[in-house]
Amino acid sequence: MTTFSAVLAGLLRSEPGRPLVTFYDDATGERVELSVTTYANWVAKVSSLLVEEHDLERGSSIRVDLPTHWLGPVFLGAAWNAGLVVTTGDDPDAVVCGPDGLDRWADLAGDVPVLACSLLPLGVRFADPLPAGVHDVGVEVWSQPDSFIPWDPTQEDDAAVDLDGLVTTQAELWSAAAAGSLLTDGGRLLSEANPASPPGLATLTEPLARSGSLVLVVNADRERVEATYAAERATARFPA
Repeated sequence: MTTFSAVLAGLLRSEPGRPLVTFYDDATGERVELSVTTYANWVAKVSSLLVEEHDLERGSSIRVDLPTHWLGPVFLGAAWNAGLVVTTGDDPDAVVCGPDGLDRWADLAGDVPVLACSLLPLGVRFADPLPAGVHDVGVEVWSQPDSFIPWDPTQEDDAAVDLDGLVTTQAELWSAAAAGSLLTDGGRLLSEANPASPPGLATLTEPLARSGSLVLVVNADRERVEATYAAERATARFPA
């Protein structure tokens, strides 16, 4: 399996109902659990949003400037599903950000799509108006379909990630994930790292490639992390 789409399709065939991404924010008490099917539905909706609503094409770049949150894995998956390149560059073809990124990215909204996530529970819209030209994901995503069939499917030699000029193809990304060492096949990884950051990418790709799952924890003290590790029956953690 050498593309994100192939990896996700395999999980949907074999284990559609099992948990894939579980998110805890101890500051708000929020807990979100996405099964393989629910994750795939979110990925499809966001893929359609990026391609059908904002005209991004295979090979376009996207900056995923989100904090540690369950929407990070969704946007990463949608980008790879649509053949986009996740970049750390400052001149991407599109940007997705949270509330804290609005000051940085709003000025680009006249030139490229800038999509903002409120990060409120259930992925709802912002309570206050956004800067001119910035798109509210919580408004636009719900009308998108639960399936996405690209007219120009991703290929294994397409770029998946561009980290400061270091490009990784889809095949390289998923080959590395399948051979990774963060968890064993079928394992459950508890992580406090941001999957949308370069150090945290493997915390999403390895569970996907190795039929595992991710428990993502933010704003928790050490005691709460230990309790969540036990309650979620995690088998590994990052950082170790």
